[in-house]
Amino acid sequence: MYELLIVDDEINSRNILATCFPWAELGFHVCGQKDNGHEALDYVAENVVHVILSDISMPDMDGIELAKNIASAKSAKPTIVLLSAYDNFKYAQNAIRYGVRYYILKPTNFSELKEIFLTIKKELDQKFQIPADTKTDQAPEEIIRTVLEYCNTNYRDGSLSELADSLYMNSSYLSQVIKLKTSRTFSDLLNESRMKQAALILKDPDVKIYNISTMIGYVNSNNFTRAFKAYWGVTPSEYRSNEK
Repeated sequence: MYELLIVDDEINSRNILATCFPWAELGFHVCGQKDNGHEALDYVAENVVHVILSDISMPDMDGIELAKNIASAKSAKPTIVLLSAYDNFKYAQNAIRYGVRYYILKPTNFSELKEIFLTIKKELDQKFQIPADTKTDQAPEEIIRTVLEYCNTNYRDGSLSELADSLYMNSSYLSQVIKLKTSRTFSDLLNESRMKQAALILKDPDVKIYNISTMIGYVNSNNFTRAFKAYWGVTPSEYRSNEK
């Protein structure tokens, strides 16, 4: 599912939008609710968010300023949908300079809301190259669990592209999810699995170190030794000696 953040300082309106609309049926998951633009920006900086549904009139930072900050950010830019009362609709349209293309007048018309989010869903599917008949119902937490399981099983020759294909996801999007949720790259996670597996094998004194290198996916044993020391702080030989 695509992650949706709802931003509105009116808690009742926010809760109604979050709970009384069939987001899951449209392919969206409400990942959070925030009171203003500042809170929304902080959340976006630390989490995967594909769409922001935001009121315009809010204290501290309104919807227009939120859109401006999102537009200038170097990180991924969520699609923004602005909720606007009729008397500030013209004001809302000024946000087009910040990439805002969708506006919904208050009180919210659920039919209009559904139409807009169906369009956004198609755009996101095209952006991330999701086949039309594929269900995108995995939350980021579920994706990370799958990534970790994959690394633990495929530490020898695993690849981001292979994993992305198995999840029916675009590699760049998957890489973004991994980085945001773990603060590490796919290569970091795969290397961690390799180093932990190497440490287990080293406990068997009959297995030669140069063979362990090949067993966990290193063609060059010197590269394995450097990587092992960088991770554990000692060479494979020293690690084995310390385990005796």
